[in-house]
Amino acid sequence: MLRQLLGGAFRISWGEGKIGLMPAAKEDGVKTLLFSSFGGAPDSGEDATPAMQRAIHAASEARGPAKLVVTPGRYDFYADSATRAVYAITNTASETENPNPVKTIAIFLKGLADFTLEGGDALFVFHGKMTLLAIDACERIEIRNLRTDFAWPTVTEMTIEKIGNGCMDIVVHADSRYEIRGEKLFWVGEGWSFHEGPMQACDTLRNTTWRIDNVMEQALRAEELQPGKIRLHYSQVPDLAEGLVLQARDGIRDQVGAFIYQSRDIRLERVAMHFMHGLGIVGQFSENISLQEMNLSPRKETGRTAAAFADFVHLSGCKGKISVTKSHFAGAHDDAINVHGTYLQLAGIPSTHEALVRFMHPQTFGFRAFHPGDDIHFVRSQALASYSSNRVKEAKLITPREMLLTLEEPVPANAQLGDVVENMTWTPEVEITDNYFARIPTRGVLVTSPRHAVIKRNVFERMRMSAVLVSGDAVSWYESGAVKDLTIQGNRFVECGNAELPVISILPENEEIDLEAPVHFGIQIVDNSFDMGEARVMEAKSTRALAFKNNTVASVGETLRLEDAIRLTACSEADVTDNRFVFRD
Repeated sequence: MLRQLLGGAFRISWGEGKIGLMPAAKEDGVKTLLFSSFGGAPDSGEDATPAMQRAIHAASEARGPAKLVVTPGRYDFYADSATRAVYAITNTASETENPNPVKTIAIFLKGLADFTLEGGDALFVFHGKMTLLAIDACERIEIRNLRTDFAWPTVTEMTIEKIGNGCMDIVVHADSRYEIRGEKLFWVGEGWSFHEGPMQACDTLRNTTWRIDNVMEQALRAEELQPGKIRLHYSQVPDLAEGLVLQARDGIRDQVGAFIYQSRDIRLERVAMHFMHGLGIVGQFSENISLQEMNLSPRKETGRTAAAFADFVHLSGCKGKISVTKSHFAGAHDDAINVHGTYLQLAGIPSTHEALVRFMHPQTFGFRAFHPGDDIHFVRSQALASYSSNRVKEAKLITPREMLLTLEEPVPANAQLGDVVENMTWTPEVEITDNYFARIPTRGVLVTSPRHAVIKRNVFERMRMSAVLVSGDAVSWYESGAVKDLTIQGNRFVECGNAELPVISILPENEEIDLEAPVHFGIQIVDNSFDMGEARVMEAKSTRALAFKNNTVASVGETLRLEDAIRLTACSEADVTDNRFVFRD
C-alpha cells in the first residue's frame, strides 16, 4: 500500500529510530540498495544482523530485480539478533542428537526473486553457532564477492609443541578458547562448550588431514603451563608427532553453513566461506545450483587449518544442473562434495494405490521427500535393482519419519515390505570441474545421480579415503541411486586412498549381486593421472560398460601392475586399455 501511494522506485532507510524514504538507484531496471542506508556500518564492531534484515525486507518490497551493495570492510553478525526458523535438513542430526530443530539464521532470504547480494569483498564475521545463509522458496538469487568467517570457530585447533615422558604439550590457537574443569580440558565458545568429540590431525608440511582418536579425552589430566599452553598427562602418550595440528569438535550438526531449500537458479560466485559450522553448503529439493570460484579454506592471516565442521558441499534431492567449478576446497572434517538422493523404505501398503514409506537413517528425516507429479522407482534393497516405476498423485508427511504416497498406478503386485522407493524427478545433472581439493579426511567427490555427470580437470591431493566414490545403498545412509552416465576425465590424483580404499571406488552396497542386473552403467574414467601411494587405483562392482582408458599411473619403488591396480567384481563390458604404468621418483 505504501509503495502504491508513493509510486515509482524507492528505498527505505532506518536511522536513529526513524524511517525515511529516498529514491533507489536504477541500473538496467535493477533497483540498487546500499547496505549502509540500512545501518550496515563497516568496521564498527556493531551487530550488522538487524541492518541486513532491514535491507532484505526492502529488497523484498521492491517488487522486481534488486541488488544490495555492501561497502568493503568488516561486519559482525551475532546469534542473538538472528532469525529463528525450524528446518529438517538431510544428513545432519537425529532427534536424540539434536532435539531442537530450530536453525539460527544470520542472512535469511525467503520468497525472494531476482535478488543479488554484491559483497564488495567485504568480510562478514559471525558470532555463535549459526547458519550463515538460508535461501528458501527463492528464484534467481546471486551472491558474489563476499567473504565469511567465524570469530570463534566451533572446530578448535592446537599444535603439538613437545612430547615428553608421559605427557604432551600443546599450544592453543588464538581463535580457540578453553577451560580446565576438574583437570579436564574443555573447549568453549559463544554459547557452546564441549570435552568429547571427533578429532583430526593435520600435517601442514604434507598438506594432509586424517581422523584420530580424541587425545583430549584420553588424557588423565590437563594443566595450564601458561595462557595458551597446556600439558596433557597420559599413562601412555599417543603415537603422534611434534608439529602436528590437532582439530577437535563436538560432532553435533545442529546448524549448517548455508541452506538452499525449495529454490531455483541459485548462484554463488567468488564467495569465500572460511569456516562453516555444521554440514556446510546444503542444497535440498532445489533446482539449478551454481558454485563458481568459491574459496572454502581458512583465511591465510588466521593461520588456521580447518574450514568446515563436516562436509563442504552436500546436495540432496536436487534437480536441474549442479555446477561446481574453479573452486578451492581445503580443510574439511568430512567429504568435500556429496550429491545424492534418499531412498525411503516401503513400510506398508494401506491400499492398492497407497504406499507408506519411511526415512531410515537417524540423521535424515522430517522433510517432504516426494511431491505430486514426481516420478518414482521401486527398488529391491538387497540388489539395488529397480523393478517398477510409478507417479505420485498425492504426498503427505504424516510423521517426521513417514510419508503416505497416493500413486497414479497401483503399487506393483510384487512389491515387498523392506524395498525402497527413489524419487527420479529430483535427480540432477552434475558438473564438477577445475577444482582443487586438499586436507580432506574422507572422500573428495561422491555422486549418485542417473543423469549426465562429469568430474573433470580437478586436482585431488591426499584424500585419506577414495578421491571419488560412486556408491548407493539401502542399508546404511540410504543415499540413492544408480549412476547411468558419468565421466571422470583429465583429473590429477595425488596419493589418495589407503591400503583398504582405492583412489576411485565404484562400490554400491548391494548384498545381492547379479551380473545381468548391475547397479551402475556407463562410467568412463579416461585421461587421468595418478600419483600413487599405498592404495589400489580403482575398484568397481556391479557395473556395466565401465571404461578405464588412456590413464597414466605413476608409482614409487616399482611399477604398479595392472592386476594389482584394478579390481573388478561382477562388471560386464569393461574396457581397460591403453593405460601407462610408470615409475616415479
